[in-house]
Amino acid sequence: MTLQLRVYVPEHPLIKHWLGIARDASTPPVLFKSAMTELGRWLTYEACRNWLPTEETTVETPLAACPATLVNPEVPMAIVPILRAGLALLDGAQTLLPLASIYHLGLVRDEETLEANCYLNKLPSKFDPETRVMILDPMLATGGSIMRTMDEVTTRGANPGLMRIVAVVAAPQALQQLSQNYPSLNVYTAIIDEGLNNRGYIVPGLGDAGDRAFGT
Repeated sequence: MTLQLRVYVPEHPLIKHWLGIARDASTPPVLFKSAMTELGRWLTYEACRNWLPTEETTVETPLAACPATLVNPEVPMAIVPILRAGLALLDGAQTLLPLASIYHLGLVRDEETLEANCYLNKLPSKFDPETRVMILDPMLATGGSIMRTMDEVTTRGANPGLMRIVAVVAAPQALQQLSQNYPSLNVYTAIIDEGLNNRGYIVPGLGDAGDRAFGT
């Protein structure tokens, strides 16, 4: 069976609402940050479908015993926010995955070459191959940052088939690169935009997510 990248754009009214708030150029930083937190929460919720490891057990209600399905805490989970902008999604994601380890990866784009340079790498030396890894990157534009992240994570043993990428806006260019190199991946994004301008920014996009989230 040939694998193919799966990209999900959830038809959820709250995702659409907060995307609209985040896109609006007049949205102040404090509200933009709230919008990103909510997008992180709801996109993570969607990304967790059929992904979180569960176990069957029995619990005692106040009246009787009954079967229950619980998230298995023995299976490792990790969240990798790509700094800086990925931090804006982290609060929302972490509220749903409180047991996940957080591994920060700092990347900055060279505006001339559009390549992603790493200035901070807090990834473990080796991932357990069963680890569920969620990568937070609000903007999948040229593909430079997400491809660098995938290289860093997979060389440490993480399985692309067990990963989820959570983005807010994605461009076809980045998705094509992911599809060619990691066809078993699953991507969750609020919208797929039409493309990039001559500076490599997503159009219509929402601007620089890091600058807008942190008021810089």
